[in-house]
Amino acid sequence: MNNIVHPVILCGGSGTRLWPLSRKSFPKQFTKIVGDKSLFQLTANRLSGDSFSEPLIITSSEYRFIALEQLGASRLTPSSMLVEPSAKNTAAATCVAALELEATSPNSLMLLAPSDHVLPDVENFVKAIDKAIPIANDGEIVTFGIYPDRAETGYGWLELSESTNERDANKPISLLDFIEKPPKDVAERMLQCGNYLWNSGIFLFKTSTILNAFKEHAPEILETAKRALLDSKQDVWFKWLNSDFWAELPDISIDFAIMEKASNLSVIPLSGKWSDLGDWQALWQNNLRDERGVATHGSAISIDCDNSLIFSSDEKQQVVGIGLEDVIVVAMPDAVLVAHKDKAQDVKAAVAILKDHNVSQAEQLPRDYRPWGWYESLVTGPRFQVKRIVVSPGAALSLQSHNHRSEHWIVVEGTAKVTINEEEQLITENQSVYIPLGSKHRLQNPGKVSLTLIEVQTGTYFGEDDIIRYEDLYARDAVI
Repeated sequence: MNNIVHPVILCGGSGTRLWPLSRKSFPKQFTKIVGDKSLFQLTANRLSGDSFSEPLIITSSEYRFIALEQLGASRLTPSSMLVEPSAKNTAAATCVAALELEATSPNSLMLLAPSDHVLPDVENFVKAIDKAIPIANDGEIVTFGIYPDRAETGYGWLELSESTNERDANKPISLLDFIEKPPKDVAERMLQCGNYLWNSGIFLFKTSTILNAFKEHAPEILETAKRALLDSKQDVWFKWLNSDFWAELPDISIDFAIMEKASNLSVIPLSGKWSDLGDWQALWQNNLRDERGVATHGSAISIDCDNSLIFSSDEKQQVVGIGLEDVIVVAMPDAVLVAHKDKAQDVKAAVAILKDHNVSQAEQLPRDYRPWGWYESLVTGPRFQVKRIVVSPGAALSLQSHNHRSEHWIVVEGTAKVTINEEEQLITENQSVYIPLGSKHRLQNPGKVSLTLIEVQTGTYFGEDDIIRYEDLYARDAVI
């Protein structure tokens, strides 16, 4: 019997309902919302240990280096990293992951897990997986349900064949039906019935079981995913799925494509806390609240407020709420959200409006993350721009040149190895170097601490497309 579980972690989503904290450039799964680790890192750590193999990661091209860096920071190594050419929901990702696992470890146990959930009781979760293993080995598709504590309309629900309570946690129960995000009156009725659980979106099955399910219920997804994987290209770290075949796949969830049609479904109820942190109300629910139901985060103060969330992302940005009731306030250096708590699901619509108006804050954070570190623009004028650049230990920017700007680098922390045309030099704190327009240049961090510098650009154009790359450690601009 198979006992080793192969985790598959989905981390390609953009999480727009947690705007402005979560944006397309750096979505919620990579953000440290709970403690000192990101949700992605917490998920990867939860699915590591003697019972698990190395994780298979599915992500997008925008997030591939973020995922790789955060795994490395957790001292974890992926078995494979599949890069989706475009977002196609969970059915395509599940199918291609099962095909990848089946090719390397036939008939293995595959645990499909989102990367942005909170599940603090790791020990109980691992026990639930242990209970699910023999059922999955017998050919069942096992999902994990959460005991509801409110009539939540933002989650999917599971209808069970019998009533259950937390004393029955980890006991397998047959699944009758999936209910997708019900209206309030239906959610309230299900809450009272006793045979409904929230759908966690976490599944355990054998690769052969799920591939047979695709063959029966969604053969077009199976055949197209096979082609996308067969014609994939491997670089140093990533396997790039074929974009032409991937474009033919439907944008559909695994629930709609397979789970609502399959008959071999079982549920393992999970006790304890769980949240998908799908919106700001969910974050309010999962934060410590005072006696008046107010949750604060960061440099935030509540005065005479009730049932509200006051969230500051920057320790230098003080936020004060006075007399608020059922209100969400989220303050970031470049954007502020104020909303009624019951309208938390509408934040996604607000982001769409911002995009229609070409507002950069809709998708872009002030800090831009790259495989070598990050940068942020501090001041911009008609013919100049000032940036802060942080380079990770051992990392290097590409060998590059610019047609429209020159640069002046001032090191404020660490040591920089600078290449300008054929000349190399070390620049330490309080030293600077000038890079003339058109010069081939590279910035490296040879040290063991982060390198921080201030970059002053002067010229006529400062867009990121004014970069001509000649060499790059991270295979950017490569034809895949």
